[in-house]
Amino acid sequence: MEILKLLRQSIDYVEQHLHLPIEIDDIARSAMSSKYHFQRMFHAVTGVTVTQYVRNRRLTLAAQELAGTDCKVIDVALKYGYDSPAAFTKAFQRMNTSCG
Repeated sequence: MEILKLLRQSIDYVEQHLHLPIEIDDIARSAMSSKYHFQRMFHAVTGVTVTQYVRNRRLTLAAQELAGTDCKVIDVALKYGYDSPAAFTKAFQRMNTSCG
């Protein structure tokens, strides 16, 4: 059960820092674990890598923002860490093909 508590702490950390650059080392530290062990634990419990989880959460928030506001795509892309609308679009396409 301790593993699940630490995993929850790490997910809370990610959720609080989605609008900022996030390092896996910092996420692992929030779970009181080494980067190596944290990544293995996270993947074993969730079925996705830490990087995939962060990317998918950011894309989900970005999609909600695009659907619910009049924000420009470039502004939302930059807000969620993408350098261009093209990179943002490719990330959505990758997410769509991996989910479908």
